[in-house]
Amino acid sequence: MTLVARGGPTEQISDEELRRELYQALDQYASARRVLAVPPDMSRFHSRAGTLTRFVWDYYGDRLAAVLPAIGTHYPMTPAEIDEMYPGVPQQLFREHNWKKGLTTLGTVPADYVEELSEGKLNFSWDAQVNSLLTDGGMDLILSIGQVVPHEVIGMANYNKNIFVGTGGRDGINKSHYLGAVYGMELIMGRADNPVRSVLNYASRHFAQALPIVYVLTVIGTEADGSLVVRGLFIGDDEDCFYRAAELSAQVNLTRVARPPQKMVVYLDPSEFKSTWIGNKSIYRTRMAIADGGELVVLAPGVAEFGEDKENDRLIRKYGYVGVDRVLELVAEHQELADSLGAAAHLMHGSSEGRFRVTYCPGKLSREEIESVGFGYADLTEMMERYNPELLRPGFNHLSDGEELFFVSNPALGLWVRPDFAAE
Repeated sequence: MTLVARGGPTEQISDEELRRELYQALDQYASARRVLAVPPDMSRFHSRAGTLTRFVWDYYGDRLAAVLPAIGTHYPMTPAEIDEMYPGVPQQLFREHNWKKGLTTLGTVPADYVEELSEGKLNFSWDAQVNSLLTDGGMDLILSIGQVVPHEVIGMANYNKNIFVGTGGRDGINKSHYLGAVYGMELIMGRADNPVRSVLNYASRHFAQALPIVYVLTVIGTEADGSLVVRGLFIGDDEDCFYRAAELSAQVNLTRVARPPQKMVVYLDPSEFKSTWIGNKSIYRTRMAIADGGELVVLAPGVAEFGEDKENDRLIRKYGYVGVDRVLELVAEHQELADSLGAAAHLMHGSSEGRFRVTYCPGKLSREEIESVGFGYADLTEMMERYNPELLRPGFNHLSDGEELFFVSNPALGLWVRPDFAAE
């Protein structure tokens, strides 16, 4: 049942309105004695999940038993990050998710279903795994909080992805990412229905009905001056809640460029983007807009590594961003990559497939490191002087020497696409 469905392409929902709408929904669960909040980490800082989680704490107080950031394979949040994103929520409530242990398998999606969804490309079963706190923590309410926005793995982020991937295990994360990558990012991004979502929806319907999950979903938009506003709030325990949010996100978060830019410049906020594992959203979210033979310049002052997991980092350094066909060969040739399909998927996602150049300008990685994985390199200081994020405006810009570029201030906030792209 959908409890709240508020929003529109020009809507501006204030913090006080967020609180009021949330509290009216939570009144349906006022008797809950042990509540678990499952919000995102710093990679979704602008989701307003921090504000909503604080409101949950204000509402339930000591009945909020724990906060489990849905980090998936990301590093655990630091105390400083928790204070920044979740001000006022007690530090002692936060738990660390580990995608390699402390898991419960709810059930297994059969291989023949995955084969059907992938149109014969893959044939493996899929384990629906979650952090055991969801199943064994005695929770009578689980609030999954986050933002619906175009996503490279699952078309539209959040809903049950927050549960099965954000608090999921190695098998579920690796195989879901690989399914999306092999099926094709361009066939998935910006679309609510796709093979990966179908797998997760199967798991929700067949294995997770006993979990008392309620979804609290935002849609975030950008004003003309670059400021962020809440365009939508959707609260409920069913698919309808998600699909309503996804419909609005398709209107708000898809930017159709007037023409394919020859040069795109993307800025990665150092508080959010510390690795190419996350920073490659600069590639994922712009690849459907940039012109053939064009260049993507990634200003990445906070990027200090490749993977947010030591093993993933090692695999990226070893094999590089070499494209779909080559990664398929490598998976067949190397067991270590076959055992880490999430990393294999990431290598596919991070390649331009030779269609355009990627020039990374990292704050904390060397030229040798960047070039070893298949990217071009440029000095960050020099490029920040030429392409100053504080002076550029979103969209097309013209420099004093006549160079034209298209600027994206935060790739996590949307998807940039050619004029003829249509979300489904």
